[in-house]
Amino acid sequence: MAIQISPSILSADFANLEAAAASVPSADWLHVDVMDNHFVPNLTVGVPVVEALAKVATQPLDCHLMIEDPDRWAPLFVDAGAGSVTFHVEACAAPVRLARELRSLGARAGMALKPATAIEPYADLLEELDMVLIMTVEPGFGGQEFLDVCLPKIERTAALLAGHEADIWLQVDGGVSSENIERCAAAGATVFVAGSAVFGAERPDDMVRHLRHLGALT
Repeated sequence: MAIQISPSILSADFANLEAAAASVPSADWLHVDVMDNHFVPNLTVGVPVVEALAKVATQPLDCHLMIEDPDRWAPLFVDAGAGSVTFHVEACAAPVRLARELRSLGARAGMALKPATAIEPYADLLEELDMVLIMTVEPGFGGQEFLDVCLPKIERTAALLAGHEADIWLQVDGGVSSENIERCAAAGATVFVAGSAVFGAERPDDMVRHLRHLGALT
């Protein structure tokens, strides 16, 4: 599938998220990191902000829930306007049931794994998903350095997904930049979350296009 870029608003100006969305018109998605200060040591945005952003952003919203009890809260983000909702398997009580609920509501269902969480125990439930997200930093804060140690897990995940008839996307999030996106793409990733690399650039949309170009080189 074609390379997709999902800029993370975690690195944007929270005082003007509408302008941040408008600064990356060529982005495939707008990535929204939802943190509750329990599952991760940071607190960001919730349902009301997602609902407001959905009204002004031209891109579909890709919500990444770094929260406790996603079984309860994830469907509310679909109601708020998210086109894709990703929950952490480490926090989820019933991932298959939640994935099915999200899909029944009309959203794409994603499952995220922290760097130390292996993909293999979840091989049998991949058919229930639209996307797998491999974290390449410890979740909680933007601007962290990409963990090269996660590249073999990206490769193993891509191999597992290749064995399914369903079109399940493989997303990478954490320290993605022009220095490492080619390696991630070579490992099998096709959807890339980039925060600091995009919103820290002088021309954010030029960086979106540049990252997409680099990812497509492999």
